[in-house]
Amino acid sequence: MPTLEPVQIALLAGAALLAGAVNAVAGGGSLLSFPALLAVGYPALTANVTNTVALTPGYFGGTLGYRRELEGQRGRALALGAISAVGAVLGAWLLLISSAELFERVVPFLIFLACGLLAAQPRLARLVRERREAPLPAADPPPAGAQAGASPHTVPLFTTQFLAAAYGAYFGAGVGIMMLAILGIFLTDTLQRLNALKGLLSLLINLIAAVSFVLFADVSWVAVAVMAVASLLGGQLGVVLARRLNDRALRWLVIAFGVAVGLRLLLAG
Repeated sequence: MPTLEPVQIALLAGAALLAGAVNAVAGGGSLLSFPALLAVGYPALTANVTNTVALTPGYFGGTLGYRRELEGQRGRALALGAISAVGAVLGAWLLLISSAELFERVVPFLIFLACGLLAAQPRLARLVRERREAPLPAADPPPAGAQAGASPHTVPLFTTQFLAAAYGAYFGAGVGIMMLAILGIFLTDTLQRLNALKGLLSLLINLIAAVSFVLFADVSWVAVAVMAVASLLGGQLGVVLARRLNDRALRWLVIAFGVAVGLRLLLAG
């Protein structure tokens, strides 16, 4: 484990703060915090499990900020939460049985996948918006404020959410973007309420993975102590403030950073 200098501690805290905010708004925050852990000297596998544990409070902060939008979604949250829990257990187990060498070989491609998801986010959001604004059939669930029911597309919704949850527990970068697209395609509701549901499911997935890693993996508790508080604050601030940022500039800055990190890891391997 590296010994953290004050500058490195500040880097981890800043990355976790931004990651918590970005995750609360849409997703992709791990593209900031995971490379920061690599930059201060942590091996890829240790950085990944430490990142998962450290960002869990950020998802909690985002869920607190969105608690009003979660009202009336108890039914769908329980159903999707159950399938997400199963997927998260699978993803955490796959990571725990993976060798450090195998993870280091696949992580550049996982980073590229996350960058691709982030780059596709505007198109996915447009698809979500068009799906949401389409004329509603007579059998659609009641408007916001009433108990939200499940989508009629139960099998594809549950299948894709299961796969997203497994990916989220295994690596996680970009999983929020992936889940927001899934929910927007298969459920009819406002984007804010779907984003709140996405945040709750992300919290559950991250929590299951974090508990697994705490029990069975090599977590850097020094880094967790630094990043957890910052990510909690970032998650709460993100709901309020992050929408005011220039989304396009932030998106492409994070993508460029992620691609650079992925290329460095790929070439170093």
